[in-house]
Amino acid sequence: MNKKKIAVILSGCGVFDGAEIFEATLTLLHLDRHNINVTCFAPDIAQHHVVNHRTGEEMIETRNVLTEASRINRGEVSPLQEADPDEFDAIVVPGGFGVAKNLSDFAFKGGECDVYEPFAELLRAFHAQKKPIGMICIAPVLIPKILGKGVSCTIGRDAAASGEIDSMGGIHIGCNVDGIVVDHEHKVITTPAYMEAQRISEAEKGISALVEKVISLC
Repeated sequence: MNKKKIAVILSGCGVFDGAEIFEATLTLLHLDRHNINVTCFAPDIAQHHVVNHRTGEEMIETRNVLTEASRINRGEVSPLQEADPDEFDAIVVPGGFGVAKNLSDFAFKGGECDVYEPFAELLRAFHAQKKPIGMICIAPVLIPKILGKGVSCTIGRDAAASGEIDSMGGIHIGCNVDGIVVDHEHKVITTPAYMEAQRISEAEKGISALVEKVISLC
């Protein structure tokens, strides 16, 4: 029996300007525990900005999303445009502000945001093939922009972000940190992770559940 293949999309490296490292690492860990063949991808574009994660201040420099994302997976990250949905059984997107700053401009425009089109096209292709889509933390806010109205998802219980999902035509469902929301019709699985988590062990529970459900729906 062939191993399942899942694509993981990274949006940089670091919670404030890229992919949330704990979420990305936990995703990769649980996929590996299930013996999944994983390929990481990231867009070969400049980050919106660079944040000093110790002070929270913006730094006067430019970094590349693909180059930064390669820090997470020991250099094994491919350009987003090389991701072929035909070659994978599912796709998972960890959170972090990179989703809201690099894969979109949701951090600045909310429900009026635009999504990086190659990323949106990739998720639409997985959706069209009825393959599972896992979205973690803040990533689910982009679901109605990408997949259209009527898809159920969660970012936990944050009133502002959940309101934006509803305003864009999504169906937000409140969820605790250790839970997941599954839209079986659209094969979309979401979990709050650090939208709710205070500790890495809390984020781990929901991410573990999400990974298991994504695999079971492949």
